[in-house]
Amino acid sequence: MKKLDWRKWASVARDYLLITVGALVIAAGTDMFLVPNRVVSTGVTGLGMLAHYLFHTPVGLVTLLLNVPLFIAGLRWAGGWSFGLRTVYAVAVMAAGIDLLAGILPQVTEDALIYTLFGGLLDGVGIGLVLGGRGTTGGSDIIARLLHRWRGVAYGQALLVINGLILLASLPVVGLTPVLYALVVNFVSSRVVDVVLEGPSYARAVTIVSARPDVIRSALLAQLDRGVTVLEGKGGYTGAPYEVLLCVVARSELNQLKQIIAAADPQAFVIVTEAQEVLGQGFRPVKTAES
Repeated sequence: MKKLDWRKWASVARDYLLITVGALVIAAGTDMFLVPNRVVSTGVTGLGMLAHYLFHTPVGLVTLLLNVPLFIAGLRWAGGWSFGLRTVYAVAVMAAGIDLLAGILPQVTEDALIYTLFGGLLDGVGIGLVLGGRGTTGGSDIIARLLHRWRGVAYGQALLVINGLILLASLPVVGLTPVLYALVVNFVSSRVVDVVLEGPSYARAVTIVSARPDVIRSALLAQLDRGVTVLEGKGGYTGAPYEVLLCVVARSELNQLKQIIAAADPQAFVIVTEAQEVLGQGFRPVKTAES
């Protein structure tokens, strides 16, 4: 008899737990901050909100029904069962959560600043958790996949056009002001999704071009205890070869690194960029999808 792979099952359980929590967080944010203030979300959920404002239909039920044909099309043309099961589960939990929690959770505030910021925050956290569980919230994501497959439209551009059309359609229903608030909600949501998936930008990647690379490299290894990668470079004008140093440090170590470079070579050429995620020695460990 084949031995059970407990690590695999634990990974699957973790994914579905993340999807469940994420879908319920989206539902809670929708009920507490967005729907009571007539703010329209993007994607198919936004269409469910529009139907609710016009006909008083349940937001979650309409969202679920609109996702059914999209899901069938997605199974057929946009990824098959590899993406389907988690998407069905995420949409079902989110839709049920929106309708079931609507009669339980109160409207938190009518202050525009608070409900746009916190509505976007909860939406972003929820979507990030669902994506972290290797699921999606369906809707516009599936449409974007189909447009990319059939028409070669870039995924990001397709999402932008779809969400833009939904917001335009909401103008005569809710008016200009709620649509403007919706833009703020979705901007906040997109930023929060990045933070949930990738973490805050806590590291800096530093590229150093110097006439004294050995001195700088030795100082960085000794004083910061950070690894340094030596790359081979070549001057574009002179054609002369030189060494390029690459070092990744925590944000709190950046000033010390600059002081080390300035002491060794005040004429050094330094490029500092944000490293959105750093895995490996000295930072977070590299994990496989099943760990």
